[in-house]
Amino acid sequence: MTAYKLRMSPAECALDLGDGSERGEYVNQDYILNVLDKPHRGINLMYCYYPLDKGWPARTSTLVEPGKTGFAWDYAYDDYFPYQGGIGVKSDYVNGEPFASMRDVRRHGQDVILTLTIDCAVNYEHLIQIAEDLIPFGRLMLRINHEATGNWFAFNKRYTYQQVADFYVRFHKIINQYAPHINTILCIGGAFRNKSGKLHYEDEFAEAIAEADIWSSDTYLSLHWGWPFDIAEPGGTSHKRSLNKDILDGLCFDFERFMTHADKRKPFVLSEINADGDVNGPYEQAEQIVDFYSRISKEAPDISGITFYQFRDRGRLGLEIEDPNNPDVGIAQPVLEEYKKIMTDNYYTPKMEQGEKTDFPVKLRWGSSEDADGINIIIDFESNPVFCEIMFTNPDDAQTLNAMMEINGKWFYKKPGVKSIDLSPAFFKNKLNGKQSLEFRLFAPPASGTNDPDQGEDWRINYYHTLNAMPEFRIRYEPTMKNI
Repeated sequence: MTAYKLRMSPAECALDLGDGSERGEYVNQDYILNVLDKPHRGINLMYCYYPLDKGWPARTSTLVEPGKTGFAWDYAYDDYFPYQGGIGVKSDYVNGEPFASMRDVRRHGQDVILTLTIDCAVNYEHLIQIAEDLIPFGRLMLRINHEATGNWFAFNKRYTYQQVADFYVRFHKIINQYAPHINTILCIGGAFRNKSGKLHYEDEFAEAIAEADIWSSDTYLSLHWGWPFDIAEPGGTSHKRSLNKDILDGLCFDFERFMTHADKRKPFVLSEINADGDVNGPYEQAEQIVDFYSRISKEAPDISGITFYQFRDRGRLGLEIEDPNNPDVGIAQPVLEEYKKIMTDNYYTPKMEQGEKTDFPVKLRWGSSEDADGINIIIDFESNPVFCEIMFTNPDDAQTLNAMMEINGKWFYKKPGVKSIDLSPAFFKNKLNGKQSLEFRLFAPPASGTNDPDQGEDWRINYYHTLNAMPEFRIRYEPTMKNI
């Protein structure tokens, strides 16, 4: 077997995934990878920061007696998981949240997209501390006070749209000063427009549009916003459904309006998208999602990333529905298998470029899920294997290597201390027919989930790991013992 250098670069359009929100708990990345077979570009985590409020840092819905609210956002502050960094309540930086989840995401070769709703009254010291909290997590994307032209979040209820826009600019500049490797996302799109042909509150957000690193819209092909306080039934007023073409036309409009306030083109992402099974039912939910993703390249080519909302949901906005008897159990919906097919589309797949032959030891670099240097090993198979295992026989590799690995279309994770991984599941459904050469790809994201400041001047954007020896492969084409 021969090993080559390998470069990973962005897909035409990145796939991101929401994991946890007011509607569902965080699901660990080992489970998600096992279910979906592939990692995402980024994982969106949703948190809030209202440290000046009474009751903080409790989750706001736990501060209200059951039955005292009649709307999903009818609370003192936004019902996301509390961000326990910043100033005041300091969590365990390793095991506390959102840091534990962020580490889990990055260990599994994905970037963190942190959605943070935040009280616009917090001072510079709070914002500086948050920026410093996030520095070790590499090329993180920070979505500040999303859906900012709406009227449901606490920051919109407490402040004018101009104040919300000014806060975004203030926080963005602090991030740019203290953590310039982090990109901020401005989310004000979603096909809201006023009578003058502009985005809703576009004038108020003009400076924010110009300053933002990434532009964003949130929109749903269908949505039951009355959940969980009512049921979507025919004739009801708490749900809607739109045509895919109308949604895509609206997104193109958003991008055109963003461009009028910028001196250069910036990435434009769709930060939340789904069709609500409460409205569509499970089968048409899958059909509408498949149709939407298939149209992107032709009808909305300016979109550079799409976040599916979300993996597991207590309602019907997930690839899985949370089992009401046990929140640790997910019930797969028809859309899940269809989404897995979308993930294999070349348009949504990161590009891999094989380089020159390499010897060991080899230094691997992890910049992000869109910028990494790994290795590619060519393996010749005689037929579909019965056993296929990778073994790290070098003691240091077994003990320290944190790896994301791919063969035959399926990705696997190896954590430090694990000596071997069974790759056989890559051949269960996608079987080989006769002799075939396959590429085995390996990348090394940070084992701790954070970058290491001792690794050099570029530590904020790059993490390095040295792989000492070629791993060994145990490949067998017959059972250990045949039936007699």
